[in-house]
Amino acid sequence: MNIQIIDTGFFKLDGGAMFGVVPKSLWNRHNPADEKNLCTWAMRCLLIEDDGKLILIDTGLGDKQDQKFFGHYDLHGDASLISSIRNCGYDVTDITDVILTHLHFDHAGGAVQYNQDKSQLLPTFPNAVYWSNESHWEWAVNPNPREKASFLKENILPLKQSGQLKFIEKSQSPFANIDFIHVDGHTEQMMLPVIHYKDQKIIYAADLLPSSYHIPLAWIMSYDMRPLVTMQEKREVLQDAAAKKHIILFEHDPVFEAAVVEHTEKGIAIGERGALSAFID
Repeated sequence: MNIQIIDTGFFKLDGGAMFGVVPKSLWNRHNPADEKNLCTWAMRCLLIEDDGKLILIDTGLGDKQDQKFFGHYDLHGDASLISSIRNCGYDVTDITDVILTHLHFDHAGGAVQYNQDKSQLLPTFPNAVYWSNESHWEWAVNPNPREKASFLKENILPLKQSGQLKFIEKSQSPFANIDFIHVDGHTEQMMLPVIHYKDQKIIYAADLLPSSYHIPLAWIMSYDMRPLVTMQEKREVLQDAAAKKHIILFEHDPVFEAAVVEHTEKGIAIGERGALSAFID
């Protein structure tokens, strides 16, 4: 198995929304806000070569939206989804599978792009199977008013229309060395890939733990649909990760790619954190 980070750039989101009820005097020490109260966040995807497949996890924001849309999120940085894949030595035609943890625009935006004359929206990866699950798909295509702005039809419907979309059943995985944790706090049936790498497990934490700053149980985003459910799900994942020394990979942490956590007298706490390469053999 070969694992590589795919950087797709940075964007900004409101600090209060990202940290929920936590006072700014606390979270601002970790990720300082700008004059608009916006904090910088990564959009960190993952590329896995294993068992004859080239698997991409999440796709970032993409580039098909207009300038007004991008202006809300201050998309910046030199990296992009396609350039990062090519820097790893691959082309979009090489991707065999795309796992979408959930269909919010900053995770699924790069899954679809315009054709050359911008007359049609098509899957970015023409030879790939795109994986979601049926419960989340139905939630996304029939969104509640609060979450509607996160589910953009242009990111979602072309996947179904292409015939490249398949669903992962909760008790099964189509991959030899990837299992899934299904969680409901952030959004309905978000999937967290758990990668079995040698004798280690890497949990791609998506928006359950968007950054290393979100390790404390009460540090929960206002974007979450069911915050108390998120709290319980975090507790279970973190307790297991601490007991078994799992590696947690952060999709949105602007600095740290990965970390391990540990049990302390005050509960679960962040341990060592840094680049993913520092944790895997």
